[in-house]
Amino acid sequence: MNVLPKKKIVLLGMMTKIPVAGAVWGTMQYLIGFQRLGYDVYYVEAHGRTPSMLMQHETDDSSALAAAYIEKVMRRFDLGGQWAFHALHDDGRCYGMTEGQLKELYRSAALIINYHGATVPLPEHSATGRLIYLETDPVELEIELYDNDPKAIAFLEPHVAFFTWGLNYGRPDCKVPLPERFPFRPMPPAVVMDMWEPYRDGPGERFTTIGNWHQSGQVRYQGEIYTWSKHHEFLKYLDLPRRTRQPFELALSGYEEADRTLLEKNGWKIRPALEVSQDLEPYRRYITHSRGEFTVAKDQNVRLRSGWFSERSAQYLAAGRPVITQETGFSNVLPTGQGLFGFSTMEEILSAVESINADYERHSRKAAEVARQWFGYEVVLKQLLEATGT
Repeated sequence: MNVLPKKKIVLLGMMTKIPVAGAVWGTMQYLIGFQRLGYDVYYVEAHGRTPSMLMQHETDDSSALAAAYIEKVMRRFDLGGQWAFHALHDDGRCYGMTEGQLKELYRSAALIINYHGATVPLPEHSATGRLIYLETDPVELEIELYDNDPKAIAFLEPHVAFFTWGLNYGRPDCKVPLPERFPFRPMPPAVVMDMWEPYRDGPGERFTTIGNWHQSGQVRYQGEIYTWSKHHEFLKYLDLPRRTRQPFELALSGYEEADRTLLEKNGWKIRPALEVSQDLEPYRRYITHSRGEFTVAKDQNVRLRSGWFSERSAQYLAAGRPVITQETGFSNVLPTGQGLFGFSTMEEILSAVESINADYERHSRKAAEVARQWFGYEVVLKQLLEATGT
């Protein structure tokens, strides 16, 4: 009996630009998920960005460092040999594959996924008509399209399908300007449940999250400024720990000593994010050993009601850890009130904490159920494959 070769899926990513555990785990959920669905998966970086976070000196061989980083990650997940780093930021050399092998991979792929939208498409990416866009950080690009930015239009044109973590897109209360020319389809982030489930033990004491405090950037839409940095939203709930006996901890990067002092004076526990983000296992352990997640969203997602939902929050849910997260409109799509809570006020946070602590086991089970039914790779990736006819 002749066995048909597996279809190939290429994920274009940027792990070496942001070489932290959260970015790696998010990427691997897709690669492992597609692999378990029977596809031959490949990871490629061709984004043309210098992997500066891997460098200690200006004279470091950034391409070699990037290639070594990717190889280590891929071998950890038994995907050694199924990757390439195309050093477009430097001399254009290919690592992991030859340039010829990489171009043949593109030609033979059933699907090429521009994950994060981090890669400016090359002709070989779009030549077969199988390049799709997977947006993980909605709003900014949509506003650029609204403003008829020629760069944004040229960037999206080579793609044939468009997916977004903006789960509220197309609903009446979503205020993000949606382009008719590029129809975005809401699609939740994917998780591989058993990557989180076996590591569950008793619940931890603290609600936690991992992220950046200060980040630059903002967008302007119809005369309004929408900020990027999450610290603006956290400060709205600065006195939360003083309102309840429940402990909260933030694993942060991008903060100053004055920020730490302010947070700790108001009862927050603070730890440097790198303590849990430099390697994959400490990151996973931090999530699975937490009581749950408390976090906020970017102003642009909150006020414009994009419906954005974090892949990290999906991982907390997969670990059976209840999530309390700032409302972006995702509650129009996802079930909330058991295991997952959206909030817009302090009172809603306190009510969620009280409900979770009154029956933690029930909310833990419900959290895992939400993850399995809405974020499980079998659900999410099958929908993506069906939508693209792959």
